[in-house]
Amino acid sequence: MALGLKYFRLVHPAFHSYLAALTRPVSEMTLKTVSGGQQDHRRYMGSPAVPVRHFATKKAKAKGKGQSQTRVNINTALVEDIINLEDVDEDMKSVLEALKDNFNKTLNIRTSPGSLDQITVVTADGKLALNQISQISMKSPQLILVNMASFPECTAAAIKAIRESGMNLNPEVEGTLIRVPIPKVTREHREMLVKLAKQNTNKAKDSLRRVRTNAMNKVKKSKDKASEDTVRLIEKQISQMADDTIAELDRHLAVKTKELLG
Repeated sequence: MALGLKYFRLVHPAFHSYLAALTRPVSEMTLKTVSGGQQDHRRYMGSPAVPVRHFATKKAKAKGKGQSQTRVNINTALVEDIINLEDVDEDMKSVLEALKDNFNKTLNIRTSPGSLDQITVVTADGKLALNQISQISMKSPQLILVNMASFPECTAAAIKAIRESGMNLNPEVEGTLIRVPIPKVTREHREMLVKLAKQNTNKAKDSLRRVRTNAMNKVKKSKDKASEDTVRLIEKQISQMADDTIAELDRHLAVKTKELLG
């Protein structure tokens, strides 16, 4: 009996550790050093790993929402019998280039003769650029002259176009000569140009949506030529191209806004 108690005292620490390892919930292997007898015998006891489900926090969910979805990159040659994606891309880029050109020519803090070049004038022969029917020059840093001597019958239409250009210009006429005073660079003038930039950007987005819609309609008409999966991929590619172009439009607007406000 005494011999049995002696051995139980030696085994008891290891047996106690074993029970603790079985009853303690863990999610990974737990290593323990067990001492026994007069010498330390190191051995490792492990409880099996238990799968743990980690729930997403609000912060993690918010971060996930900002991540972009998987992008599509279709080989245009493989779907050219359905739609020419290169043409669609060119049409979308044309919208972007038109906005950039508009920003450079008409939305400047300092009005210059070049700012008036592309103002559209409605004439009996159709819509024409102002520089096609007049001679535009800089009289002084505060005054631009528009000479309508070659097309005097278009003088009234030219004045109307200049006033409605959105550039805050108030032309004055002397016969066939139009005087255009350059407005002072005030805070109100800057904010007016920013407002015009936003309007032009929204018009560009409308043009871009028309390009997208036309492309989508063309794909839908070709459903008999391709599988549903292929059609969905093409539609996703077109939407992706449109989204990328919209992002570029917004980027150029942000840059122009910063430039105008100073």
